[in-house]
Amino acid sequence: MANEYKILAQSNPAATTNTDIVTVGAGTQVIVSTITVANLEGSANTYRIAVRDGGASIDNSHYIAYDTTIPANDTVALTLGITLGETDVITVYASDTNLAFNVYGVEIT
Repeated sequence: MANEYKILAQSNPAATTNTDIVTVGAGTQVIVSTITVANLEGSANTYRIAVRDGGASIDNSHYIAYDTTIPANDTVALTLGITLGETDVITVYASDTNLAFNVYGVEIT
């Protein structure tokens, strides 16, 4: 198995829309070390992050952050160690178009 340390995703999603930013491919596993959320404006916003097993339809049990407030012009780093298998998905939601999400970790093939 090969390990590749990398940026797994970078997204500036549309407001108030669930957006898949990581989908694990066939024959691949992923370990997410850190997810950052940056608020790019002078007003507080909120965000959501969900981890969906096997790409299941989003459900309340999938959320690791839900309507979490991020202050104006701030960045939050979540160091989590999330393990993902084939077809698992990370979905984000932003209250405003001025939030940026970055996901860092290891892809194992």
